[in-house]
Amino acid sequence: MKTMNKLISISLAIVAFVIISQVAMAQPPPPTNPAAVPIDGGLGLLLAAGAGLGLKKMHAAKKAHLAEKEN
Repeated sequence: MKTMNKLISISLAIVAFVIISQVAMAQPPPPTNPAAVPIDGGLGLLLAAGAGLGLKKMHAAKKAHLAEKEN
């Protein structure tokens, strides 16, 4: 009787772990409109920083070119 109870409890534990692992690995459903990808605020900040850096380098190059032209 003890071995039967032990076998049943081990079997139930294995089944519970399998069910829990399947639920834990589940993925959310796909979006209804896959073309509607949100652009994160971080991407906008990176674009703005890149544009600012590019403008700064262009201004520095123009300033250096004018200084070179005067000398």
